[in-house]
Amino acid sequence: MSERYVQVSLDKRGVQCTAKLLDDRAPVTCAAVWEALPLGSDVYHAKYARNEIYALFPAFAAEEPPLENPTITPIPGDLCYFTFSEAELGAASYGYDEQAVRGRRTVVDLALFYERNNLLINGDVGWVPGIVWGSVVDGLDAMAEACQDLWRAGAVDETLSFRRA
Repeated sequence: MSERYVQVSLDKRGVQCTAKLLDDRAPVTCAAVWEALPLGSDVYHAKYARNEIYALFPAFAAEEPPLENPTITPIPGDLCYFTFSEAELGAASYGYDEQAVRGRRTVVDLALFYERNNLLINGDVGWVPGIVWGSVVDGLDAMAEACQDLWRAGAVDETLSFRRA
């Protein structure tokens, strides 16, 4: 199989990076994401993991991928895939808009980690392993700067998008 790439962007800020799909390490996840592209939704900055931005989507795979190429310590440039139930994300403390999680049996979280020292632990449920399905190969510095701006200035009206490159 030839190498495949996705473009990850913060649309309002006009910043993007390019990531290589890790088909050799997470083939089921890569196939599911690739077939679902393009995807875009409201962006959130992580409360718990530290240097992470992510978007939430309704389930898009016929069957959720297995926990392939898992991590609890993502590194800069990792793209991770998580699945949650509505019950796991429904608490008011998470701050999600009703439309982000309500009525969705499965919620898919596609995340970009942009800096070091991340730990995937949540005070409510404990360890939250993610599937590493992509790795940024170009544009991470500019994206990290935009992610820091997102943290400081806010995420309102910003969209995180994933497209075939």
